[in-house]
Amino acid sequence: MGVAVEDIKKLKELTGVGLGDAKAALVDAQGDFDQALQAMRKKGLTKAEKKGDRETREGLIDSYVHSNRIGVVVEVNCETDFVARLDDFKEFAHQMAMQIAAMNPTYPTVDDIPAEEYEAKKQELLASDTLKDKPAEMAEKIVEGQLKKYFAEQVLTEQAFVLDDSKTVGERIKEQVAKNGENIRVSQFKRIELGVTE
Repeated sequence: MGVAVEDIKKLKELTGVGLGDAKAALVDAQGDFDQALQAMRKKGLTKAEKKGDRETREGLIDSYVHSNRIGVVVEVNCETDFVARLDDFKEFAHQMAMQIAAMNPTYPTVDDIPAEEYEAKKQELLASDTLKDKPAEMAEKIVEGQLKKYFAEQVLTEQAFVLDDSKTVGERIKEQVAKNGENIRVSQFKRIELGVTE
């Protein structure tokens, strides 16, 4: 089955896979671009996850100021200076700064939540009156869900991506990893809001 060259190029650009893989995905999806994109995202994200343990010593610091009221400085890391200089990596770093300005996360990833804070919130939720009559195993599962929801708003990678809320920031990072072929992470950030002190 013939597939449009424009679709192949667009799919390659969005997923970071090779032209051959993009064409094969479109053929498998019988020309359905959205279906092919979903299939390639899964493959691309799998590739991205394999890169997740590699060291990130390069990168850049980006900043964003919104309406002269909110300012953000963010450090985004990658593996090589070559990737750090790419325009699309710089654009990605700027998107992260905008995300932080808009959504005000506290931690870059779930792993950055202090263990004592996580445990204290867990105990608080377990002590809730609504869980008193539930079996311990069920209460644990309910609290797990509540913890995930509670920290989702505070953790950058768990938040909905402001430029496309069909994905999380974590998924957006994985897309960038697949596209650039390197491990990428947001390691630290500072958000300042006019008139608001911590």
